Amino acid sequence: MSPELLVPDQYPTWVPGRLTVRSPDGAWDGLTVRGFRYGALDVVLPPVRDFLIVAYREGAVDMRRTFDGRQSHEQLGPGDVSLLTRAVETHWQWREDIEVVHLHLTRELVASVCEQMYDREIEQVTLRDKLRADDPQIHRIALMMAAEAAGDAYGSRLLVESLSCQLAVHLLRRHADITFREYHPGGALSPAMLKQVDGYVRARLSESISLQELASSVALSRYHFARRFREATGTSPHEYVMGKRVEAAQTMLRRTRAPLREVAAACGFTDQSHLTRVFRQRLGVTPGQFRNGTAD
Repeated sequence: MSPELLVPDQYPTWVPGRLTVRSPDGAWDGLTVRGFRYGALDVVLPPVRDFLIVAYREGAVDMRRTFDGRQSHEQLGPGDVSLLTRAVETHWQWREDIEVVHLHLTRELVASVCEQMYDREIEQVTLRDKLRADDPQIHRIALMMAAEAAGDAYGSRLLVESLSCQLAVHLLRRHADITFREYHPGGALSPAMLKQVDGYVRARLSESISLQELASSVALSRYHFARRFREATGTSPHEYVMGKRVEAAQTMLRRTRAPLREVAAACGFTDQSHLTRVFRQRLGVTPGQFRNGTAD
């Protein structure tokens, strides 16, 4: 039984070949590079997790591919590239020896670049299926990434990140179909979303909470979350979280005799002095004065 969505390390199980290039595991965010030398094959590739680019490096091949019930047929050789969107099954057939480079780009990487380009939340991104994409720039970037993966130090991370961003932008502009989520410029967070954020904050008060984490809790980008949160509450996410920390500290000071350093840690303050400083700013008293004045 085939996996639900194939990941890069599972490809050789379905498309057997000799590995020639491999990017370091987990080192390149959103991008995986693999190189293979293949003989003649007739294979069905299950739905894949990532967007896939195949750059042809050596050998001329008569390639046939079936995608979504449609068969394509092309003569491919060095300099050519094939594009495959994610989460689809394909059937590949060829009879010649070839060497290729596979670039796997995650949906998260492509969607993030897309949101930054258009300042819009993305519903879906798909690559246009192209057995032969006439695009030398994609081939050049693929070979540069393969060279970085083959290097002794696995390449420069900064260079790879720059290339992956450049590649994602190029794909989005020339080879992708994008569906944006419905956008309301003046829309505030709904009551249900505010409740979700409040529950997220309360459950993690003792931890460091980032804007990205808050935004992700309601499936928004950081930019849209911050704007819509202020529209709904009249305050910033940071001020909101700090207010919840103060409320929790007040409750602990009233109900327990825990040392101030424990109160600070439990409520997410950096240390006891941070707790004291915030109390003075917001309440006009120190935590000790608050406890002595309100303890039962």
